[in-house]
Amino acid sequence: MRLPCALSLLVLVATPARAGAAYPAIPEPMIFDMMRPLCAAKGELEINALAQTVSPFRPRSAEWAPELEYAYADGHAIEFELPFDGARLAALKIGLQSSLGVSGDGRTAHGIQYLGIHDRDARHYSSSLLYLLGHRYSSRWSSMTMLGVDRISLDGGSGRNALLFNHAAFYDANADTVLGAELNMAGGADRSLKVSPQIHRRLSAAINVQIAAGFEKQRHEALRPTAGLRLVRQF
Repeated sequence: MRLPCALSLLVLVATPARAGAAYPAIPEPMIFDMMRPLCAAKGELEINALAQTVSPFRPRSAEWAPELEYAYADGHAIEFELPFDGARLAALKIGLQSSLGVSGDGRTAHGIQYLGIHDRDARHYSSSLLYLLGHRYSSRWSSMTMLGVDRISLDGGSGRNALLFNHAAFYDANADTVLGAELNMAGGADRSLKVSPQIHRRLSAAINVQIAAGFEKQRHEALRPTAGLRLVRQF
């Protein structure tokens, strides 16, 4: 599916966030990031960078990506990302996210997310579309679930229209610390499973640091440990 088709689908499906709706406060997953929370207000701006590696002793092999996220309207955000593989710029990425509404009791929110990635080596553009469901169970417990399709193609084909599933559970330990566990699953040719226990620590009103250590299993490869770090600056 080409970019114009995917963007048209997003516009058709996404509806404006209900004015004055009280969205639940739910942390963003660290590994499979969102483009601001579903409750984002117009004008919110964030820059962040995620670094991940399967070998803490080989930092040059780390994958990392600086991102810029901006809420251009209440409940609607756009993201620009530059994924690097070591020192090499591997891809160009754009994302769009829209809130679809909140439950009457204000505990459940849902939305939709579009991701477009241009692989610079393969010179190929791919699209993904996900449904987002967030729920606040109590003052301390919450979760975010993301379910969708990767490498969308109306013509099908090997590795196309593969399942994407991400689920993160969070526990608010205190006002500045969130503990979480994130599960990432991908189907298709790049079938993989990743589990990432993580901690989010707010250092100030505008700065947040997130650290994860877990494991991943990719198709035809052995289970291996992983580590990650995300630095966030809000404006």
